[in-house]
Amino acid sequence: MNTAFWECTVEYKDYYQTLGVGRTASADDIKKAYRKQVRKYHPDVSKHKDADAKTKEINEAYDVLGDADKRAAYDARGRAYAGGQFAGEQFDSSSDWNGHFDFGGAGADEFFADLFAKAGGGRRGGFQMRGDDIHAAITIDLADAYHGATRTVSLRVPRHAGPGRTAMAEKTLNVTIPRGVTPGQQLRLAGQGHEAHGGAGAGDLYLEIQFSPDARYRVDGAHVYETVPVTPWEAALGGKVAVQTPSGTVEVAVPAGSQSGRKLRLKGKGIPAATPGDLFLVLEVVLPPADNDKARAFYQAMARDLAFNPRAA
Repeated sequence: MNTAFWECTVEYKDYYQTLGVGRTASADDIKKAYRKQVRKYHPDVSKHKDADAKTKEINEAYDVLGDADKRAAYDARGRAYAGGQFAGEQFDSSSDWNGHFDFGGAGADEFFADLFAKAGGGRRGGFQMRGDDIHAAITIDLADAYHGATRTVSLRVPRHAGPGRTAMAEKTLNVTIPRGVTPGQQLRLAGQGHEAHGGAGAGDLYLEIQFSPDARYRVDGAHVYETVPVTPWEAALGGKVAVQTPSGTVEVAVPAGSQSGRKLRLKGKGIPAATPGDLFLVLEVVLPPADNDKARAFYQAMARDLAFNPRAA
């Protein structure tokens, strides 16, 4: 039998290998692997030299394996490769899974159109595929989570630049940060992902919320921990102190005999999420500096008169 060779050579892409999962991976495992990979390589957060190309490969792989129908079609075609044939055309069965194959003049777009005809609702000429989702991070201040805010984000996304060609373009969006967001929460902007094929819908943009570092606050879910400096006499004798919190100034009572590390809980004063968190004020006793004669004499009198040894206990 004569074998015909054509100019267009298409590489079979192992999407399972791209996402780093086995061929029996569950849908949940595939989703977790995709999120892990896209966070690692997305050009907005990655310093990898091939971040753009890697992100495109990862999105392409998930668009197929993340859809049950497309995955079934892909797996069926994969078995045809392993058996040495595809769509009625005979190929050298000694070629390995990642080898190159000739497809009778069909280009890559035509090949994948046929590959996913079942999922896209048509055969060559009527191929449709939803655009890939984009995953990125957005950094906000804690105050934004309490009051809401608007932020401008810029992303680099691929755009169609003619048959079989793509080019990177800058995309700027005004994003509304709703009141009550928490770290790790994702904001979904429908239709703001990658462009689609054949008139299908564009993908979505998912922005993962991250908080700017702040020495005053530590955030745990919807709970907020704030360090509050107090004087030795406020801690020892008790008293009321004014504290500036993310939601405004409050007056709190410091119990007598307080030590550094003591927590005062303000219920419901954390991030105003669907279930509001609590605000924990963590006391930190701060000593006045012994930087003049009067202060040094005061500390010397305390050392003499109080005879206090915190290590004796």
